[in-house]
Amino acid sequence: MTSTSVEELAKTFVELADTPAGEFELDDFLRLLADRCVRLLGVDAAGLLVPDVDGPHFVGAADEEDMVAEILRTEAEAGGPSAECARTGTPIAVADLSTVADQWPEFVAVARDAGFTATHVVPMRLRGDILGALTLFQHRPGALDGLTTSVAQAMADIATISLVRERSVRQQARLAAQLQHALSSRIVIEQAKGMISERLGLRVDDAFAELRAYSRSNNRALSVTAAEIVDGSLDPNILTKDS
Repeated sequence: MTSTSVEELAKTFVELADTPAGEFELDDFLRLLADRCVRLLGVDAAGLLVPDVDGPHFVGAADEEDMVAEILRTEAEAGGPSAECARTGTPIAVADLSTVADQWPEFVAVARDAGFTATHVVPMRLRGDILGALTLFQHRPGALDGLTTSVAQAMADIATISLVRERSVRQQARLAAQLQHALSSRIVIEQAKGMISERLGLRVDDAFAELRAYSRSNNRALSVTAAEIVDGSLDPNILTKDS
């Protein structure tokens, strides 16, 4: 690699590793990786297949994004090297697509229609976690050299670390929101118990029993009934009338 390409590769590593969590957009991040692969690795196209809680993402480099995304979508549905790599975490090199036409006929047909005759896939994995696959496409048949393959894997590895970090942040935020909701619900329920106890002259435990019985008999969430008691939209007297 030339000094210029080495410098650009270093900048790419920084870009992939230093994406602020608050500004993270998965498809944009994957597109950045695909674009840099095309620019730095001398391949004709690149794309990523990344399963996610919101469904699989199919993203290609900007110049041929729709075409590559369609190929990856076909693989996810009918099988192909990218889907296989994303499932197993094993790199797959196909120097000539005609050699796997019997194994993955739909993928080969779509890829050939797009003008590609070879592909090389590396996993996006971190320890035991496989997050997806990075696929490099070529118009001419032939294998990638060892350096290109190693750089592609390194780029995929760095991107994977960023993805794992971002998913961890999302999970923590989701958990924090769930805990906050549970705490808020608990506070409202305690307030409702106190109001029912005072209004109906019941012990707190009996007030809770009335609140729970009303919620169950009316197929309502306990926290919803409690909130209506607290905000005054539900008269506590109705609890004993309903039982």
